[in-house]
Amino acid sequence: MTYCIRGECPDDSLAIRQVTDAAFQRATRSNGREGVIVDDLRGAGALTVSLVATSDGRVVGHIAFSPVLIDGRDEGWFGLGPVSVLPEQQRRGIGAALITDGLARLKARGARGCVVLGEPSYYQRFGFKRHPAVRYADAPPEYFLNLSFDGASPSGCVTYHNSFSGVDG
Repeated sequence: MTYCIRGECPDDSLAIRQVTDAAFQRATRSNGREGVIVDDLRGAGALTVSLVATSDGRVVGHIAFSPVLIDGRDEGWFGLGPVSVLPEQQRRGIGAALITDGLARLKARGARGCVVLGEPSYYQRFGFKRHPAVRYADAPPEYFLNLSFDGASPSGCVTYHNSFSGVDG
């Protein structure tokens, strides 16, 4: 299967929602709100980078990056997620390609770094590491990783956009 990665277009929102909902339907670590989160981030203008993977003109994957605060301050860092691939298209490198492309685009925009809440064994291959000084209160520390683009590592508690908590942002 061949696929193309491109920026999200206005006509992609329904397909992105369908892909996201399908991707997380059977996920063990999901609250079932991932599709709503993406819609809310888009509505709030907080999707800094939003990419889709398409195959034969059909959206088969999506990734979102949005700003995060560290101890209440904008430090130029972003959160990765959610990243979604249709279940029948998973384990074909689409998610990895979305992550790699998205991180490159963030870095090109001048971002200082990125955080992710996820499986360490998966995200470490992209350079994410655990740094105890960067925390997220709602997660086990071993699953909260970060990647500095400029070599600096901030210190503090990370707060995601209100869309992640279900509060209007």
